[in-house]
Amino acid sequence: MKKIEAIIRPFKLNEVKLALVKEGIGGMTVIKVSGFGRQKGQTERYKGSEYSIDIIDKIKIEIIISDDKVEKIVETIIKASKTGEIGDGKIFISSIERVIRIRTNDLNFEAL
Repeated sequence: MKKIEAIIRPFKLNEVKLALVKEGIGGMTVIKVSGFGRQKGQTERYKGSEYSIDIIDKIKIEIIISDDKVEKIVETIIKASKTGEIGDGKIFISSIERVIRIRTNDLNFEAL
């Protein structure tokens, strides 16, 4: 099993979610996050003054899937979230040893 964590722009969430559902993803965790990277924040204007916002709001999506689906799901996330501009986000892939559903003690894929 693999865990895919994708950091995306907030306005791309619905598009990514719909694309993932179309690929058979039955569930995911969505978390509001903030951070900075190469985008280095942005400049805003308020009452005639410019100020810099160093920390940018993003969305983090977490999905647990079988190893054989990783490339297709990564491709789907990229296609749905890409704008071509700095700040589109990142995708992290890691291995998952076990999943346990608390209510039933189901393990691994049965727990998903």
